[in-house]
Amino acid sequence: MSSESSQPDVNPIVACTVSRDVQNFDLLIEDMEAVLGERWGDLGFSEALAFFSQPEAAALEFIALAIDADDEEDLVLMGEIITQAKSRKINVILIAEDVTPAALHQLLRKGADEFVPYPLPESELAAAIERVQQPAAPTPTDHATANLSATGAKEGAVLVAHGLAGGCGATTLAVNLAWELANIDKKKSPSVCLLDLDLQYGAVSTYLDLPRREVVFEMLSDTESLDHDMFGQALLSFEDKMQVLTAPSDMVPLDVLGTEDIQRVIDMARAHFDYVVIDLPSTLVHWTETVLQAAHVYFAVIELDMRSAQNALRFKRALQSEDLPFNKLRFALNRAPKFTDLSAKSRVKRMAESLGISIDLQLPDGGKQVLQGADHGMPLAASAGKNPLRKEIQKLAQSIHDLGRSEAQAA
Repeated sequence: MSSESSQPDVNPIVACTVSRDVQNFDLLIEDMEAVLGERWGDLGFSEALAFFSQPEAAALEFIALAIDADDEEDLVLMGEIITQAKSRKINVILIAEDVTPAALHQLLRKGADEFVPYPLPESELAAAIERVQQPAAPTPTDHATANLSATGAKEGAVLVAHGLAGGCGATTLAVNLAWELANIDKKKSPSVCLLDLDLQYGAVSTYLDLPRREVVFEMLSDTESLDHDMFGQALLSFEDKMQVLTAPSDMVPLDVLGTEDIQRVIDMARAHFDYVVIDLPSTLVHWTETVLQAAHVYFAVIELDMRSAQNALRFKRALQSEDLPFNKLRFALNRAPKFTDLSAKSRVKRMAESLGISIDLQLPDGGKQVLQGADHGMPLAASAGKNPLRKEIQKLAQSIHDLGRSEAQAA
């Protein structure tokens, strides 16, 4: 055991890292030393189980269980470490790098108190330690339902993200745009509601680590009785900053909802929130028009590839043939080329010209951090604050908010 004090009575060991090799987690070592000084130690997996039965373990307040992809073969051992620690009232902070969501879920169900992705976000370990040391305090994982007023008097702006091809990043845009809007003003942030209307494959709950509940389908199945109480019970709070309507717990047909059902849900959300962000399925359904008509801005998310170009052209023709408001669309190119990639920049220009559209928003490729943040159930602002995609979405949120304020002042 390293970092053990020669005077345990004066400086008792209050925490331990538990890992295959702590040198693989150098940032964890730095953060542990910054928070605890010399009052922490290091254990291997097998050593941890033996140490728990020693008298010295009585002073432990928490362990930081650090694992990576190579440790997934030993999930049973990891689970036993968590179980033994919890049986001795020792809190467990799980530090994970490149670990599958299924493995994380299994270990969290074993009783891990906190999860922090590796590389560690700035100050996140200190915040996690503070949370486990105050177990009585309410935490974001309580996911309280919304308490809405009986008379909603707002007229929230509706912002829609619609991916025109699978995997092009519409959900990433919707989730992170909603989160940036919810945190846009430290003194008086606007109220934000995120609606996942992809009833079959909606992933908002995964991206924010929120549970799917039966009450969502119950609410959607009886919108004629929809009131503020029913709507509030279907919403979940994320970090006490925004409210989220996840997709139903079970896969349901997209036509289970009618146009009137969708209109009631949108109207209810607009009445209680400043911003309503909607994540749509890529499939066009009969109520897509309802969402389009309600939208103030409709982001059609594409990539620089042939499938996106073909789908964008077909989508454009479909709207124009039905005389629908094509002018509401703002084409957003995800994984856009870097400024120095002149060849790809030229391809973007040719794509827009050939389709007869304007690509109003170019979102940079956020790389592996985007996938990691989604797997860990964290917005990019929390998991990778300096990521270029996060910064661009943050600027987008600021511009939307500034426009809204200027229009409100003009009115």
